[in-house]
Amino acid sequence: MKQPLIASVLAALLALAGFGSHAAEPIAAQAEQVFRSGFRADNPKYWMTRLDQDEAMRLCSQHKDSPPPKVRAQIEKAQQATIRYPVDGKLIGDWKEGEKLAAVGTGGHIGFIQPDPPGRLRGGNCYACHQLAPKEVAFGTIGPSLRHFGKLRGSGDDVIKYVYDKVYNSNAFTACSNMPRFGLHNWLTPEQITHLVAFLVDPASPVNQD
Repeated sequence: MKQPLIASVLAALLALAGFGSHAAEPIAAQAEQVFRSGFRADNPKYWMTRLDQDEAMRLCSQHKDSPPPKVRAQIEKAQQATIRYPVDGKLIGDWKEGEKLAAVGTGGHIGFIQPDPPGRLRGGNCYACHQLAPKEVAFGTIGPSLRHFGKLRGSGDDVIKYVYDKVYNSNAFTACSNMPRFGLHNWLTPEQITHLVAFLVDPASPVNQD
């Protein structure tokens, strides 16, 4: 069963404040209703499902993103089973297309006031968390630096598959990771993910140039 994130967070806060779980539940349900009603009614229905937690998110919330080893293994095994691959089976695409996707942060925004128009490109917004190509000097540090990724790790089949799987569903490797599950949530298509793989591992990619 899906458990809304806002309700679980509020229930936890109320419990910490001294309210029992039974008292917290109705208040949390009301808060959830108010929260959802704040979104535009004409948002696409599938966008609104992004407010619901799946089982992995529920378990991560329950354990405050630090699940015990048994639960962690349970999450990762279940998430590994979600990974889907391109129809042609090719896991590495065009690094130039990957470079574009890595830099784009638009697309798919749920609108309180004005949502993104249909068809706007969804990007990976990779620089928000990672260092990549040297020409981009503004990058986040939430995630590790990926500078020289292919140069350091190579571009063998095992590395290519790892990168594809990681971008598709990061929780398949690290339960409760902060990294978005780009493929699972249909944020990026399998083909787009192959381009990001190329951006990271292709020797000609600027990621791997000095």
